[in-house]
Amino acid sequence: MVAPLDGIRVIDWTHVLAGPACAYYLGLLGAEVIKVERPGRGDAMRHRGGTDKARAAEGMSTAYMTQGAGKQSLALDLSSAAGRDVFHRLLKTADVLVENHRPDTLARLGLTEDATRAVNPRLIHCAMTGYGRGNDMAGAPAYDLNIQAISGLMALTGTEETGPLRTGAPIVDYATGLAAALATTSALMQREKTGAGSFVDVSMLETAFSLMTSTITDYHLTGNAPRPRGNAANSRSPSSGVFACAEGKISLGVNEEAQFCALASALNRPNWLTDPRFADPVTRDVHKADLGQAISDILCTRSAHEWERILMAAGVPCARLRSLPEALDLPPATQRDFARRGAAGFCGLPFSMTHAPDLAETLAPQRLGSGTQDLLYGLGYDETEIQTFVVQGVIGLT
Repeated sequence: MVAPLDGIRVIDWTHVLAGPACAYYLGLLGAEVIKVERPGRGDAMRHRGGTDKARAAEGMSTAYMTQGAGKQSLALDLSSAAGRDVFHRLLKTADVLVENHRPDTLARLGLTEDATRAVNPRLIHCAMTGYGRGNDMAGAPAYDLNIQAISGLMALTGTEETGPLRTGAPIVDYATGLAAALATTSALMQREKTGAGSFVDVSMLETAFSLMTSTITDYHLTGNAPRPRGNAANSRSPSSGVFACAEGKISLGVNEEAQFCALASALNRPNWLTDPRFADPVTRDVHKADLGQAISDILCTRSAHEWERILMAAGVPCARLRSLPEALDLPPATQRDFARRGAAGFCGLPFSMTHAPDLAETLAPQRLGSGTQDLLYGLGYDETEIQTFVVQGVIGLT
């Protein structure tokens, strides 16, 4: 069985979430991934993130482990000339370099995209930054929280009463990782046709914008700036949104006429179809407050669990509000096994494919520098040279 990226070597010179996630996704597609970290401390995410403080204290936080499987760890000091020489030798063997450092850091280390591709003209250099290249904010630092704030995404979340809220998960980080993986695989396909490497410029801000594409289009075409709408549906249908039940809450996605007919039938309110307030989409919108209250009054008579069963049986798009543990017990989660089908039993990609690589035996998340010695042997260094590097602090061994 040949994986899509079988035979591709990826150098993962990244930190925190978006960059490591991109390299992890490429590994799930069959690439060999080598994570380059500074000796001593490594990726800062090893020591923070998640709720397990003991693991974080040992440099193996759950946030790090999330996208750490399937990678070899090379502890290498790129601030030293000898370390950069090792890195150059490694780049010559690579197909892809994934990094998420600011341009001034790359310039200081002599590892700009021009420099890395001079070392290896076939290299795909994938750079992830907060704001992309070629603009006045190209060098500004950014985390997921900053991008949610600056992009307008946070201003859309919550209500007028709560004010802006960030999403509960770092969605911009992981969306950027997916975007970068898509861009990198596209660049590899392009290289098959041209024989030349390329520079891939991935922007966290543009990724956040891509998550709001329809909202941006509406603003451009109408001039109407979006406002926070809480749990109301994006469709703006008065029969869609999140409603309280006798116990729990349920979301309704009733946007089409057939769906509204199904809802009226399931709620035992056939008169809604002839009621002049609710008989067609236009009048329903005019009387949306009345319709919303009518739906709420009925849903409050049963639990969300009961209504979900009734409404789904009637073909009404709906889902009751669940916690993450409950969601992971859903048939699509357990039968497709997303949470465990990735490398070494961690989370996988959000799709499946024929002839997917078997990831069961891939490397579990590694301690800092665990692969350093073997990787240097593979690059042609001998024992004496390796020990000299250790003494000079150029590398770290576990």
